Amino acid sequence: MSASPVQARPGRRKAGKERLHGSIAHQLGVEIVSGRHQPGDILTNEIEFSERLQVSRSAYREAVRILAAKGLVESRPRVGTRVTEMNRWNLLDPDVLAWFFEAEPARALVEGLFELRMIVEPAAAALAAERRTGPQIEAMREALQTMERAGLKTEAGQSADRDFHQLVLDATGNAPLVSLASTIGAGVRWTTFYKGRKHKLPPDPMPEHWAVFDAIAAGDAGGARKAMDVLVANSRAQAAEALEDR
Repeated sequence: MSASPVQARPGRRKAGKERLHGSIAHQLGVEIVSGRHQPGDILTNEIEFSERLQVSRSAYREAVRILAAKGLVESRPRVGTRVTEMNRWNLLDPDVLAWFFEAEPARALVEGLFELRMIVEPAAAALAAERRTGPQIEAMREALQTMERAGLKTEAGQSADRDFHQLVLDATGNAPLVSLASTIGAGVRWTTFYKGRKHKLPPDPMPEHWAVFDAIAAGDAGGARKAMDVLVANSRAQAAEALEDR
């Protein structure tokens, strides 16, 4: 039996509430990572905030819970919601990374992302060369073909780029490494966006990507490690140029 309009309304209201508290969390998150709210600051209480933005107090409380789960704030009775020190923030959370890049990321964060990628991705490529399956190879090939066809200036090309890097991690068969896929993917996305905003993207990023693919497909662990090292190092150099020019 199909749901009646009355039965369907709670689902729509729930979706609307989720979008609302997500929007509030996004606004506050950007304000925190940009430094508008410093560690130790007490955020506006829920009554003042809800009245100012004309939103419900429950939406504000849910947004604060989202920020607390990511380590950006902590709430205490009779004290309020306090911004925490940066060393408590979950910098590997894709939302937190997105907020940083929206707010203009600090040099240290961008360089830190590339250091993480330099540590993780070459080793992951080597493991992928030893453990990849036939379907994984085909999925990587399709991702690169889409990236090549669409280009990195398009959302489709950027999405394919992220897919390729995630597929490399998936092919390691190592669950802890695979858990980093969303972080690596967010790092690839936002550093590509940042480079593109400041500079023309490299005219042909594909040879480096195909070199990684070819080595993984051939089962050449050493070659895959070296090829990925070159790919990430070149991307890091391009991001450094963008940082110098801002």
